[in-house]
Amino acid sequence: MNTARNPRVQRSLLACLIGLTFALSTALSMAGDVQLFKELLEMSLKEKKGLTFYIHGQVISGAVTRLIGEDAVEVKNREFGRIIIRLDRVDAVAAN
Repeated sequence: MNTARNPRVQRSLLACLIGLTFALSTALSMAGDVQLFKELLEMSLKEKKGLTFYIHGQVISGAVTRLIGEDAVEVKNREFGRIIIRLDRVDAVAAN
């Protein structure tokens, strides 16, 4: 029996391809978002200006003190001297 012509195999392959397509488009979209965030992060680091981070419904304001690789950033504000934020968790960034 030729498995390529089996309807069950074809449906399974189609479902896998659709899932991979969504995963790839989401990953590419996130990579673009992180690059846009990087511009604001570098501006905050250089000019000592504050940013507002929106993370899963929470708001964290502060100035960038250091970039930690490609995945995280260190921020400080009046309340906390050191806050580590993972960039893949950030929904939005606003510059003051």
